[in-house]
Amino acid sequence: MPERIVIYGLHAVSAALTHGREKPIELWLDAARHDARMQQLAQAARAAGVAIRTVEQAELDKAASGARHQGVLAFCRSQPVYSEDDLPFLLEKLTEPALLLVLDGVQDPHNLGACLRSADAAGVHAVIVPRDRAAGLTPVARKVASGAAETVPFIQVTNLARTLRGLKDAGLWLIGADGAAAASLYDADLRIPLALILGAEGKGMRRLTREHCDTLVRIPMHGTVQSLNVSVAAAVCLFEAARQRG
Repeated sequence: MPERIVIYGLHAVSAALTHGREKPIELWLDAARHDARMQQLAQAARAAGVAIRTVEQAELDKAASGARHQGVLAFCRSQPVYSEDDLPFLLEKLTEPALLLVLDGVQDPHNLGACLRSADAAGVHAVIVPRDRAAGLTPVARKVASGAAETVPFIQVTNLARTLRGLKDAGLWLIGADGAAAASLYDADLRIPLALILGAEGKGMRRLTREHCDTLVRIPMHGTVQSLNVSVAAAVCLFEAARQRG
């Protein structure tokens, strides 16, 4: 019997129904809600052949472990996460310069979800994270991602340094974000095939990851704040890349 995962939240469940690699097995809807958004979700589920149950809020609360589910929850078969072995195929099929986001040890699923959401909006081709000591695609990350977890390839790698060397061999330029860097993000050429690398909350990139970067850049800061949340920094970097790419 395949393992089941739980997805909750309006955007995440809607994306699973319309863009997911595997459709949900079953959809739970709050019996007390009859608004248009719920009707649309139910209609999409019926069109996809997904079973629907109306349940009390207490059942939803329990299944979502008390998280804010917005009255909707879906059970899905666990989807295989991409690994480093999938990277060459992903890069080969691109018809434009690669834009990858590498997160070196981001552990907060809220931050991961926010990074995925920005990655989707900026046109990122894949998000790469280490398998150990980093957040994975938990229900919280999926909800915060608002559907981006279903559209952006998420690649967990066992050896990040080896993966970075592989990206270099494939012709990608590795640009790391570091608050102490001399060069400004806005002076970097982000139109070339590249991977943008950001480090963990509070710690930044690990030494070995930093050593693999071809260039380090900083986001210019004009106020008294010394640093940005990793998800905010990722959004700034990614949208500068999107701006340069037109």
